[in-house]
Amino acid sequence: MKKLKGLWKIIFGRTAILVFLMVIQAVILFGGFAVLDNKILIVNYGVGILAVIILMYVLNARQNSSYKMMWIILILVVPVIGVSFYIYTRLQPGTRFIAGRVGELLEEEQPFLKTGEATEKALQCEPKIDTGLFRYLYEYGKYPTYCDASVKYFPLGEDKFNEMIYQLERAEDFIFLEYFIVERGYMWDKVLKILAKKAREGVEVRFMYDGTCTLSLLPKNYPQRMEKLGIKCKVFSPMMPFLTTHQNNRDHRKILIIDGHTAFTGGINLADEYINRKKRFGHWKDTAIMVKGEAVNSFTLMFLQMWNITERTRENYGRYMFSGSMPCNSTMRNGGYIAPYGDSPFDDEEVGEKVYIDILNKARDYVHIMTPYLILDEEMLNTIVFAEQRGVDVKIILPHIPDKKYAYWLARTHYKELIEEGVEIYEYTPGFVHAKVFTSDDEKAVVGTINLDYRSLYLHFECAAYIWRNPVIQDIEEDYQNTLARCHKITLQDCREYSFIGKVCGRVLKLIAPLM
Repeated sequence: MKKLKGLWKIIFGRTAILVFLMVIQAVILFGGFAVLDNKILIVNYGVGILAVIILMYVLNARQNSSYKMMWIILILVVPVIGVSFYIYTRLQPGTRFIAGRVGELLEEEQPFLKTGEATEKALQCEPKIDTGLFRYLYEYGKYPTYCDASVKYFPLGEDKFNEMIYQLERAEDFIFLEYFIVERGYMWDKVLKILAKKAREGVEVRFMYDGTCTLSLLPKNYPQRMEKLGIKCKVFSPMMPFLTTHQNNRDHRKILIIDGHTAFTGGINLADEYINRKKRFGHWKDTAIMVKGEAVNSFTLMFLQMWNITERTRENYGRYMFSGSMPCNSTMRNGGYIAPYGDSPFDDEEVGEKVYIDILNKARDYVHIMTPYLILDEEMLNTIVFAEQRGVDVKIILPHIPDKKYAYWLARTHYKELIEEGVEIYEYTPGFVHAKVFTSDDEKAVVGTINLDYRSLYLHFECAAYIWRNPVIQDIEEDYQNTLARCHKITLQDCREYSFIGKVCGRVLKLIAPLM
């Protein structure tokens, strides 16, 4: 009976209905073109001319080569569908609105996104080869660098959750939360209880979550329920039963800001599996950082940027900016530099990918990576291989128990090539790795939300922090080594013994990898 109810829920649930309606629209759109193509000769010629024009445009566009190849194959193999779908994706008012609005808000925030004079002077004394990435993040990402960084690293979701609760209970002015996944359960219920209490005390609480949560995790009227508790609440890009490309651009960020002086980011969402209260894919390995001081301003402005996309009144940014110093805290790692940064799918600047590439290209001794997914384009694949060819020790930790089979099949397609070049690949035997971490040469690290896949690098709103010469990097690397001890090293023999079906599925899925 339970199975029958579960099946009934799937068939008639919000997700199934949404997908069904979108499929109908796709059939009508492409079917209409196909009928015209067969019936009217002039349409056939018109599609052919459009295909040539679009192919010329695609070939000359400033776009990732994998996306170009996907469009070229689609247009050449099925011209009617390829041409109609390409035009359709380029004529999306929702996408253009969000892109334009994000650009406007970033311009509004620029007076508050300045690198301090002391930091600039300190960086000028360092070799340009070491500080070039900070310059790039400021000039092209629009995010400044902060010196005397104060950072704490959390090797598990449980550790972050305990600190998060402690900090939330001490909030006095405002709390901002922006998360990709929120699911009712022990973790979120405990957080929500504190948020409601703080709202009653007069603390300003704003809470935003991604629209994918409306499919099955949270009810459609959840923002109204939050408003009744005194919590301002928004859903970013709610899922709608319309065939539109902007629904492909999700808010994948995980940000918590408290009183402007404390921020959290990393891979950990607000659901019980992230703190191992619920077992889904074995032990859940995830990481996060807490940042204190003026560097929190960048996270605050990232949040306000997303919050104000649908607002018409100008935000009072200065009200939420922090200046001054924090009391000494022995649990924090202090010193060096930090540059929190965001990545947008609409600015033609792949900030997240370029930070990773820069670390790989500048590494002298090692680059150690933890990522849940490994769906690489040619540029990232070549960069990883070249680092190993230069004598850099490149290690990658991936899940042994994947959350998505298709992602695991795709990751496996890279194993043999990377291992043959000397890259060491490990799978986390106890379960699932959801951490997004880079460490290099005992002096560089990135912790954030950015996976090594197309969705994170090109399609989603993301965030992370680039840390340089802060003692927390030793904590991150120590955790990496501890995690490595619980992993299985993948060998060429493992690659040969991998299932034939898995290999075939991975190769077939590579054709549409840019969508994954």
